[in-house]
Amino acid sequence: MSSRATSTIPVASRVGGFTYAIRNIVAEARKVEASGVKVRYLNIGDPIPFGFVTPPHMIEAVTRALRDGHNGYAPSVGIRAAREAVTTECLNRGMPMTPDRVVITSGTSEGIELALTALAESGDEVLVPTPTYPLYTAVLAKIGARAVFYRTDVDKGWQPDIDHLRSLVSSRTRALVVIDPNNPTGATYPAATRRALLDVADTHNIPLLADEVYADLAYDGPVPAFASQNPDAPVITFSSLSKAYLAPGWRSGWLAVGRTDRLDGVLSGIKKLADGRLCSNGPMEHGLVAALSGDRSHQAMFRSALRERAVLSHERLNAIDGITSVMPDAAFYAMPRVTLPAGVTDEDYVLGLLRATGVLCVYGSGFGTQPADGFFRVVFLAPLAELSDIYDLISEFTRDFLGSRKS
Repeated sequence: MSSRATSTIPVASRVGGFTYAIRNIVAEARKVEASGVKVRYLNIGDPIPFGFVTPPHMIEAVTRALRDGHNGYAPSVGIRAAREAVTTECLNRGMPMTPDRVVITSGTSEGIELALTALAESGDEVLVPTPTYPLYTAVLAKIGARAVFYRTDVDKGWQPDIDHLRSLVSSRTRALVVIDPNNPTGATYPAATRRALLDVADTHNIPLLADEVYADLAYDGPVPAFASQNPDAPVITFSSLSKAYLAPGWRSGWLAVGRTDRLDGVLSGIKKLADGRLCSNGPMEHGLVAALSGDRSHQAMFRSALRERAVLSHERLNAIDGITSVMPDAAFYAMPRVTLPAGVTDEDYVLGLLRATGVLCVYGSGFGTQPADGFFRVVFLAPLAELSDIYDLISEFTRDFLGSRKS
């Protein structure tokens, strides 16, 4: 009779580098809820729990697809109608495109993972902004590549430091990540900054991965495609229905590869990887067609609502002693900074806020900032009255937190 093994089964070492603070911090929130404290979830950019509604024509398109029997596997690159809809979207935003250079993905996240996996080997480098969206660092840890952070300057409205970026390019650099409009800061980049970023990619022959999920949510109206200023630069664009179309749970997105033949091999690699995961969610691809080709009137109302919340957030956060915050230009995020005493970290502050008030934000070091710098991200999707109450709680907590640590 064989004896039963009892030793712990090992986990791949790369998992140790895979962190995702936006989700990881929820475990602490569950403990707070279990103690009877109401938690205000300001950690995830999901409009649906805050009363925003997916447009009915998109839901009808998915329902119709299900009823019409579109429940089998879709082509690995996506149904033709969806790829054509993305092509038209790119063309309308100034990026030359054809359907054969589009891949429909399970949200932008999958598109990013497909592209990075196709581009980077173990030990390679990818230029990533700081602060950054943590999916990038998580995926790079998963594939064994290394994130090399280029600065964005809070004192200049979170604009990229182009000189610093150029100094980081090396023979191991395989891609440049640009998030514009930006998550987590809410910044948008002016034309001159975009041209400079495109020039770095074009000159050094590095694919620029343009994360454009929030392009329709700039408060002054949709921004052009990143590649529109230089259509022959090596640009891969990513977007989805999650934010501007209020359907994050659908996991319906796309990537589109710029027209330059320098990217033909990368496109082939991405398609090969897409074959291996079979396809994205087929019925939702019909919803994508409806979204991109149908009524978008909800976006103007959504942008207006977000601007109101951004103004309130900016005013209320900057009114708190010890906190400063840059006015966002897009999306539903602010990245305030609390002046911390020596030896105290952003995570200390955020966890203290959660435990004392139930307000759940994400500490800035989860986005790549230094723990002592005191940044944290706020998602301001809640109704104005509720946001006002939340900022009262943050103000009271910050006063007590900083006051108790004065020497």
